[in-house]
Amino acid sequence: MDMTRIGFAPGVYDLFHVGHLNILRQARRHCDRLIVGVTTDDLVQHLKGRPPVVPFAERLEIVSNLRCVDVAVAESEEDKLETWKRIGFHVIFKGDDWRGTPKWVELERRFARVGVEVVYFPYTMHTSSTLLRDSLELLSRHPRTEFPSAQLAEPLDQEGRHEQEVGQQQCAVDGKEDVLAAKE
Repeated sequence: MDMTRIGFAPGVYDLFHVGHLNILRQARRHCDRLIVGVTTDDLVQHLKGRPPVVPFAERLEIVSNLRCVDVAVAESEEDKLETWKRIGFHVIFKGDDWRGTPKWVELERRFARVGVEVVYFPYTMHTSSTLLRDSLELLSRHPRTEFPSAQLAEPLDQEGRHEQEVGQQQCAVDGKEDVLAAKE
């Protein structure tokens, strides 16, 4: 009997970026069916002490529509083993920034007892939701710098008129050439 290897990739997936995409693509290559747990707003608030920037329904919609994801589900339990009991997966995927943390060392031990493999993928150092969030907060604290607007050569409602005029002039020239050719 051929067994389908089910993978689970939990995460907040707030301010979705290429690091999220990289982990999900890699996860998909290591299983037959990929289930992604998108953390609910309430659980994010509880775990991080602040709400996500992007609301749960929108984060779920984004993740659900990725080709590499078979199904996205709400992750509302803090204990990943409870999620495993509800969903049933063979392997769980996480960014390697979590490797060696007390929480994940304990989870590795608990998952080993029930036969679930823990796989870490390289964390994308140059981008993260935390970095993006911090940048947004920094921008919102400082008054906006006003830059002079660029002056357009012609008003937007007249854009394209120049091309129309050139086209009309070209037609007129072509018409005169036809008349001159006919006289010869």
